[in-house]
Amino acid sequence: MSISQQTIEQMAPDQASLNAASKLMKPAKWPVLGSDGEPKLIWGECQGSGSTPYRVVVDLSDHGYKCSCPSRKFPCKHVLALMWFQADQAGLFTPEDVPQFVTDWLGRRRGKSSAAAPAKEKSGDAPSLGAITDDEPKPRDEKAEARADAQRKRSLENREQSMLAGFDELDRWIGDQTGQGFAAFMPDAQSHCRQMAQRLVDAKVSGLATAIDALPSELFSLPEAERTAFLAQRFGGLHLLSQAYRRQDMLEDNLRADVRRLAGWPQKRDDLLADDTALRIKADWIVLALRSEIQPDRLRRIETWLVRCGPPGDQPRFAVLIDFVPVAGGSVANPFTAGEPISAELVFYKSAAPLRAQIGERGSKPEQAGWPAAAQSLAEAMQGYYAALTAQPWLPAWPIMAANVCLAETGNQLVMRAAVGNPGLPIDPKLREKLLPLLGLDNIEMAGLWDGRTFSPMMAATPIGRWMDW
Repeated sequence: MSISQQTIEQMAPDQASLNAASKLMKPAKWPVLGSDGEPKLIWGECQGSGSTPYRVVVDLSDHGYKCSCPSRKFPCKHVLALMWFQADQAGLFTPEDVPQFVTDWLGRRRGKSSAAAPAKEKSGDAPSLGAITDDEPKPRDEKAEARADAQRKRSLENREQSMLAGFDELDRWIGDQTGQGFAAFMPDAQSHCRQMAQRLVDAKVSGLATAIDALPSELFSLPEAERTAFLAQRFGGLHLLSQAYRRQDMLEDNLRADVRRLAGWPQKRDDLLADDTALRIKADWIVLALRSEIQPDRLRRIETWLVRCGPPGDQPRFAVLIDFVPVAGGSVANPFTAGEPISAELVFYKSAAPLRAQIGERGSKPEQAGWPAAAQSLAEAMQGYYAALTAQPWLPAWPIMAANVCLAETGNQLVMRAAVGNPGLPIDPKLREKLLPLLGLDNIEMAGLWDGRTFSPMMAATPIGRWMDW
């Protein structure tokens, strides 16, 4: 997501503001230039005449902005300069965790109260970047650029050291919890995890902070008999990730990318799409399911699950598109619909088990997109799961598709199993009522997520038609 020079011209209150902004277009004046991973948000600190720099933030999705300077012009020269940097020199922005002053501003936003003024009709005396950039070309300040590069390197080195200290603290915390016993941990799991998550946020290990914040809700959603094993598995995985991060130089590139992403290092969408080594698959896809949940960090996680439409005999290929939207921004409509066919080239994030992707190119909507013929048996689909888990041991869940399955009840538990009969996979109890109409049907082809404990169906082809988890 970027901003155009035309938009900056339309937002500028007058030509004088653009002239003033041009004088701030020196990296040395901005000790901090940061963005989130998309980027949807950019921010910076601009050194003014006082001892405290002005803090500036811009939301690229709707051009909302905020600056701590006392200017009576809106947007001020600092906001215009920050947007100008993004339009002309986006590489200056370092992907970072969203700082507190940006989070606080997002939380206060309501509707479009902070958004930019409507675009003005262009006229002969309207503000123009050309009046500056054409008539007053700015010489390249190599020393300032070198200082900015050095500052970014120091910031990255400081973050690495901070994250390693955070992992040290995580290991001590895991040792304390396991040493005291899980029975002592469970009654105060919420407070234990909240405190540890906050320390990880301070250490910039944001990925694990979110995972630990969500741990209590996952724990208490399980039957009591399964909780001890769950904690042992989860703490073991966290410790393994901690050790892997310290030894990341010994890992192959794809697994190293997983470890850094899980720890909290973002990858810009534009960087991914520009990566010639990234896995790219151009095909027709079916939207399997749409999922949305609010994370403890007050971000809404929006998932769009896809499966490739392939000829009979092909192994199913899955993908997930993930977006994060601040809850303070209100509800967001998903542009896709469950069951919808799309034609697109997907670009996959580097991973030992590639799954998350971005859309590189959209094609015209396919006239026909048949259900992918799943030649796999349930046993073969589970072999695929174990292979993915071996390659990337921190998978929270993995999509599988199996043919010739049916649903059956064993006591109060609904299971998916091969038609010939076996213990099968337990179905997520929350989906029981939705799946009851499929009881008694054979020869079902079903796709869903298996997390090692329960299976969550997303879509199925049945003798009586297609079933979807609306």
